[in-house]
Order: sequence, then structure tokens, then C-alpha cells
Amino acid sequence: MLDRLIQLDKEWLIFFNGLGSEAYDPFWLFITKQLNWLPFFVLLLYLTYRKVSLKKLGVILLLLAGLVAFTDQMTNLVKYTVGRPRPCNTEDIQAMIRIVKCSPSLSFFSGHASNSMANMLFMFLLLRRYYKHAYLVFIFPLIFAYSRIYLTMHFPFDILVGYCFGLAAGTLFYQIFLWIERKYDDKLI
Repeated sequence: MLDRLIQLDKEWLIFFNGLGSEAYDPFWLFITKQLNWLPFFVLLLYLTYRKVSLKKLGVILLLLAGLVAFTDQMTNLVKYTVGRPRPCNTEDIQAMIRIVKCSPSLSFFSGHASNSMANMLFMFLLLRRYYKHAYLVFIFPLIFAYSRIYLTMHFPFDILVGYCFGLAAGTLFYQIFLWIERKYDDKLI
């Protein structure tokens, strides 16, 4: 069963990677860098700032920092436990894929996918109180994580598992936020 899933994962990677072309490579290389998303993050911060007190914004920022650290460390723990090489370093498919970017680090599961999904779920759950179209924050993890497949940095299952972990982590940290909000609401106003 596991062998079949790994084979299917490789086939999906070959398919998605095959959709790309050199003309689009610079775009996806730009998309995959977290720093290039800074204007988007600043916009989310501004939209949050408009609706909550500075103290509550401080709690949100601390929780987001904790969420990034937690997700990153858990991702690394799993990566070093599983030890799956990145697609660009997987010998049996190297001749069938266009390698746009490569790294010697490990693949399973995607830290980009888990971190982006965890943080955007947290922000969605927070912002949906105030904004009808808060669901648009999910554009970021979808595009961001796809860039990792396009560039041959991750297999599709790396992304899916990263998303699942991110959903769990984002939910956990949002529950922590709700607990803090209930317990200290009079001090966060």
C-alpha cells in the first residue's frame, strides 16, 4: 500500500512539474520566497490592527510567532525521522522532471505548506469575525505550496500532509487565542 502511494506521488509530481515551462520559472521562483509575500503579511496585519486593540494585536503576533516556531520544529522533526529526499534528489525520476530548484535538505513534509496553512487558518479564524471575504487568505498557501511542486522541491503528498498538519496546528493555536481572549478579555480591550 505504501509503495503504491509513493509511486502515485511520483506520478503526480511528474504531471504537475510537466505543466511548467522555462518562461514561468522566474515567477515561481519569486512566489516561493517568503520575503516576497511581505506586502501581503503587512496588509493582514493592518486589517487586524483596524479591528482589535494593540494589546490583542500583541497577543496575536506572539501566537503567530509561536505557531511558526512550533510548526517549523515539528516539520523538521518529521523530516529527519522520515528522511525522504526531495524530488530533485530522487534518482528514479530525475530524468523525467524539469529541476528548477534543488536543495540537499529533506522533503517530507513541506514546511512551506504547513507554516503557510497554519498561519492563514489562524488568521482566517480571527478575521472572519470582521471581514466577509476573509477566506481569501487561503490563496497564499495554495499558490505558495504549489510553487514547491513546480520547482521540484516537494512531492504533492508532502504538500497535502503539510496542509493537514498546518490545519491542526492553526486550529490549536486559535483555540489558545480564544482561551486567552476569554480569560483576559477585560485586559485586552
